[in-house]
Amino acid sequence: MFNFAPDIGIDLGTASVLVYVKGRGIVLREPSVVAINKDTGQILAVGTEARRMLGRTPGNIVAMRPIKEGVIADFDVTEKMLRYFIAKVGARRYLFRPRIMICIPAEVTGVEERAVRQAAIQAGARQAHVIEEPLAAALGAGMDISQASGSMVVDIGGGTTDVAVLSLGGIVCASSVKVGGDKFDEAIARYARREFNLLIGERTAEELKLEAGTAYPRRAEARSISIRGRDVMTGLPKAVELSTVQVWEAIQEPLQAVVDVVKDVLERTPAELAADLVDKGIILTGGGALLHGMDLLISQETRIPAVLADDPISCVALGTGRALTMLNYLPQSSNNKLFRRVM
Repeated sequence: MFNFAPDIGIDLGTASVLVYVKGRGIVLREPSVVAINKDTGQILAVGTEARRMLGRTPGNIVAMRPIKEGVIADFDVTEKMLRYFIAKVGARRYLFRPRIMICIPAEVTGVEERAVRQAAIQAGARQAHVIEEPLAAALGAGMDISQASGSMVVDIGGGTTDVAVLSLGGIVCASSVKVGGDKFDEAIARYARREFNLLIGERTAEELKLEAGTAYPRRAEARSISIRGRDVMTGLPKAVELSTVQVWEAIQEPLQAVVDVVKDVLERTPAELAADLVDKGIILTGGGALLHGMDLLISQETRIPAVLADDPISCVALGTGRALTMLNYLPQSSNNKLFRRVM
């Protein structure tokens, strides 16, 4: 009997990697961070352990994110990171290598797409398939996109926001902007430096976003959070307090970019499908959708109901797994609506 490894779906995100294994569900959630010894090129840590090293490493060790704004920034490191995660979920125990489905942003170049597929093959895939993130997010959220009716999904990840209107199993119109949770963090760090002369790291900015961030301050609980960093003027440690409203002010630019891309897709949506959206609403997925008030903001700006998916962070990974179950029932052509494959 052939000993085939189970199919694997991977949400290869800027901030985190989620791995779905057929028959087991999501078995791995780890930050997409790799710690490397610059002198030898040796991988010292991957995932959660490497994330703890961000901003705290000696000169010869660098903790880096090999995925930038939804695409591969460092091919070799990405391939090693994938190899590590594939081995960690137990796929190496089998005689035959697994089929792997990896998500990609809605608007990537051919070079960027080939880099993702090639990295999966070199990391140990028997076959590598790619699926666009909003399509995977819709599948993972349980949306029925097979009917001749419009559905809209907004996937706000760590590096990109992907927006798409779907019908008859495919994407009718879509757009992607390189704005996500990381841009919110960067905006908060810039605000702290501009307003308080305080230099903070990305982890501190992220913690502030999670604790006091909001996209809709009128519905947010008023609170202040104390943060610590280094004073730019004196070079000494310093602590300041930021309120919910101040954090909201800090992230106005990336918030507006998300709203603009949603409006852009709506403006290009055929009238019949746009009418469907008024009844069905907009589904929000991705970690960035968990920012307090994001659904309220998009509802107010578009005048269309917006709701969070049941498990926004897991939707894309679950969607890659669901797409894998459809491979045997779909034509294996490079122009298939659902996926593309490389042997």
